[in-house]
Amino acid sequence: MSDFRKLSKSMLASPQLTLDDVESARAEGVSLIVNNRPEGESADQTPGPAIEAAARAAGMSYKAIPIGQGGFGESEVRAMCDALESANGKVLAYCRSGTRSTLLWALARSSSGEDPDEIAAAAAEAGYDVGPVRSVMDTLASRSRHEADHQLQ
Repeated sequence: MSDFRKLSKSMLASPQLTLDDVESARAEGVSLIVNNRPEGESADQTPGPAIEAAARAAGMSYKAIPIGQGGFGESEVRAMCDALESANGKVLAYCRSGTRSTLLWALARSSSGEDPDEIAAAAAEAGYDVGPVRSVMDTLASRSRHEADHQLQ
């Protein structure tokens, strides 16, 4: 049974997907599935290539941005920004619980200059806590606003 949680009008987070969830995602208007779970993290997870094949067969795009023990880095945040910017519709990101996907989304949106308070509130409403990355969100948002102001001058 699908456990898609709304982070914004165009973003959903979910615990591990099954092949049945892919069809539910398509019915929800999802155009891109982002897999934030490393392959082989647990024996019971549906392999990413199987989710990718099902997504593509259903007319959706698929992107793997695995977040493992090393956590989040600039390359993962940039990859998520690129994925969000290129999506033509809703995005569904998933990992084991949905937390890593939500944290990566929060970092990507903050780096695009969105208000960290609004991002944190949306995540909380979906049942996720961005506390572990909040200070980085603030830094990324501040940097983004500073760069935008500098470009206007």
